[in-house]
Amino acid sequence: MTPPFRADHVGSLLRPPQLLDARSRRATGEIDADQLRAIEDDAIRDVVRMQRDVGLRSATDGEFRRTAWHMDFIYRLGGIHPTDEKIQVHFRNADGELDFESAALAVDAPIRLTETIFGDDFRFLDAVTDPAVTAKLTIPSPSMVHYRGGRAAIDPGVYPDEDQFWTDLSAAYAEQVRRVHALGCRYLQLDDTSLAYLNDPDQRRLLADRGDDAERQHLRYIRQINAAIADRPADLRVTTHMCRGNFRSSWAAEGGYDFVAEALFSELAVDGFFLEFDDDRSGGFAPLRFVPPGKMVVLGLVTTKRGTLEAKDTLKRRIDEAAKYVPLDQICLSPQCGFSSTVEGNVLTYDEQVAKLRLIVETAAEVWG
Repeated sequence: MTPPFRADHVGSLLRPPQLLDARSRRATGEIDADQLRAIEDDAIRDVVRMQRDVGLRSATDGEFRRTAWHMDFIYRLGGIHPTDEKIQVHFRNADGELDFESAALAVDAPIRLTETIFGDDFRFLDAVTDPAVTAKLTIPSPSMVHYRGGRAAIDPGVYPDEDQFWTDLSAAYAEQVRRVHALGCRYLQLDDTSLAYLNDPDQRRLLADRGDDAERQHLRYIRQINAAIADRPADLRVTTHMCRGNFRSSWAAEGGYDFVAEALFSELAVDGFFLEFDDDRSGGFAPLRFVPPGKMVVLGLVTTKRGTLEAKDTLKRRIDEAAKYVPLDQICLSPQCGFSSTVEGNVLTYDEQVAKLRLIVETAAEVWG
C-alpha cells in the first residue's frame, strides 16, 4: 500500500507534439515563459490523467518541464555551473551507434541549496493528481554531480579536500529532501545511472583514466546518498533507479549488477530499487540475493526502447526467475527506464507507451492480486 507499488514506472514520459512545438517557439521567442508554462500545465494534466486511467497508483509529471532528467536539476544547485567544454557520451542501439553531447559542469563555489528545486513543479503535480494516486518526484542522485566530471570538475581552490565537497553536496540534498517533504512529497526517487554504469569494465576504465578510484567509487556514492536521506521523515518513501543509459532508445553501458550488488543492496538505505532487466545486457537476477528483507525490488522487465509489447507469460516467467533470489512479496514490476529521459524521447508511439503501462498494471494484478 506504500511506494513503490506493484505496478509502477520510472518517471519520464513521451512529450506530446504540442509541447515539443511550444518548446521550439519559446526558443525562437515566439512565446514567452508564462505561455510555455501554461502549455506544459495542460500537457501535465493530460498525462497525469492517463496514468490514473491505466491503473497506476503513482503519477509523475512526465518530466515535461525538463530538457534532460538530470542536468535541469544539477545546474540549479548553488556552486555548480555549465562550462563551454562539451562531454561526449557514446550510445549504442540495435541498429548502430550515436553520440550525445552536453555541456560539462564546474564546481566553482561552495555547493548549497539556493532554492527548492522543482518545488513549484511538484506543487502543480500534487494539485492535479487524484487523491487515490501518489505524486512522485524524480531527481538525479548526488552521485550524478560527481560522475559527470569527477575530481577534475571541482575547483581545488574551493575544495582542496574532496571530503568537504561531499559533505556540502549531501547537505544540500538533505535540505532539498526536507523542503519537498514540507511541500507534501511522500514519494521521492533518486535517479542514478552511475551505480549501474560502474558494472561495466569500460566505464570503470574511463573513470580510472581521469584519476578517480573506479574500483571503490560506488562505495563513496552509496555513503553520500545515505547521508543525503539519513534524516528523512518516516512517511517519505525513497527509491533509486539505476539503468545503463537511455537516449533515443540507446544505451551507454552494459553488464549485470554483480560488481556493485553486495554493497549496493545491503548498504544503500532506500526503500526500493528500480532495476533495468529488459534484455541480456542487463545480466541475470543472481545479484538480487543480496537484497535484505524489507527492501522492494522493482523489476524493469518492460522495455521503453521499442514499441513491441511483451507477452504476459514471459513477464510472469521472469518474475518467477527473480523470485528464486528475492521473495515474491518484495518484487514489483515497471518499465526498465523512462520513456523520454531527454526531451527527444525513445522510438515508440504514445499509444505503444500507454499499452506498455497498461500491460504492467494488468500483469501485476494477475501476479499479486
